[in-house]
Amino acid sequence: MSRVARKTALPLEEVIHEFIRTSHLTPELNTRRIFAAWDTASGAGRYTVRRFYRDGKLYITVDSSVVRSQLSFQRAALIEKINALLAQDELFTGDGTDAVRELILK
Repeated sequence: MSRVARKTALPLEEVIHEFIRTSHLTPELNTRRIFAAWDTASGAGRYTVRRFYRDGKLYITVDSSVVRSQLSFQRAALIEKINALLAQDELFTGDGTDAVRELILK
């Protein structure tokens, strides 16, 4: 019977981050965290019909022209809020740069 080699104990936070990285779940998890940050920063989650994120561009489709107009005036502030929320999010594993560089409202 073989013995299991003892290893040093790791904090659970490190184990979770390593699991996410090695399981290749990072892109999908980051995208979901970006969508959650959109809902929080904009307050327009209930009006949002579609969300899409690729290469630093967040595409948002809302079902109200009035809401879209209001959000378009706040575009720069929304990008800052989203990136600030992501910087505080422990599950978001960004590379240190702003995750959302452009917000496109439809």
